[in-house]
Amino acid sequence: MGEYARSLAIARAASRRWPGAAIHFVLSREAEYAADAPYPKTLLTSSPTFHSSAVIELLETWRPDVVIFDNAGRTAQLRAARRLGARVVYISARRRQRRKAFRWRWMQLIDEHWIAYPEFIAGRLGFIERLKLKLAGRPTVRYLDVILSRAEPGQRGAVLSRLGCGAGTFVLVVPGAGTGHPGAHDAADRFMAAARTLAARGVPTVYVGPAAAAAEAEPNWHPQGPLPQAELAELMHSARLIIANGGSTLLQAIACGAACIAVPIAKDQAERIRRCAAAGATLAAKLDTASIVQAASQLLQNEPQRAALAERARQLGLADGVDVAIRALSDLVEPAHDRVEA
Repeated sequence: MGEYARSLAIARAASRRWPGAAIHFVLSREAEYAADAPYPKTLLTSSPTFHSSAVIELLETWRPDVVIFDNAGRTAQLRAARRLGARVVYISARRRQRRKAFRWRWMQLIDEHWIAYPEFIAGRLGFIERLKLKLAGRPTVRYLDVILSRAEPGQRGAVLSRLGCGAGTFVLVVPGAGTGHPGAHDAADRFMAAARTLAARGVPTVYVGPAAAAAEAEPNWHPQGPLPQAELAELMHSARLIIANGGSTLLQAIACGAACIAVPIAKDQAERIRRCAAAGATLAAKLDTASIVQAASQLLQNEPQRAALAERARQLGLADGVDVAIRALSDLVEPAHDRVEA
């Protein structure tokens, strides 16, 4: 889900930047979001990584100017895109994919390597990586920091009005897409139980996630099903406290300058949460309803600590990865004089 959400945010920004651009997605038909993708799409029986022939056939038929491989792809696919004259962007979101992007043969195929997380999470470029870049003279490496869609100016405040919540008055609970992970298949249920407990204690609580659409609203309890990224960002900017998983949602909360409690629901999230906590930008809690409620209650009762978390999050100054991506795409597809005029 993370790769698709990131690519969708970039695609929407590209549509605004270049209204005449043709955009095409290649997705697994098994993905829950595939049927609702708002752009023309090719659906495959599983991840496009495993269907090089179909991907290459599409490239040869469609002849794109730029191909973005988001945390996926095969050498044959990258090579075909390059052979057809496309500029190639590779996004790495894990260490394994980052190592792949720094292999000599991939460095010759990639124009832009975007690291999906901020430097303090993903790690700065190592000596060997810097040496390879110097010797190869390519690709350009950028950190996307965090992908955070924005609502249109005329739509801002609409989600708060709909919920009847005032800015700075509510706790926002976001477990993520609800995908099961080993040892955490009931993560969304635990988040929801914690949210309902806080609401029962008189804390205005907004829950955004799976099963919320079927839940009945009560005083201080504002359940929402999955929301568009732009609406979720509006809630994050306005929340007094955010309780989130340790994935992209955590970084989005920090980018919004919010005090945040982070709960790991996947294997790779514990280390990410540890680094954010070490930077003073979040508090950690266990994937346990009682632990989540206790951490939230203590922080809500300690205003100096809550405010300090929010201030540290703001001081990190995470970049909007969508802006980083669009600037990079401009460098790839626009003549220099057009970029200056833009």
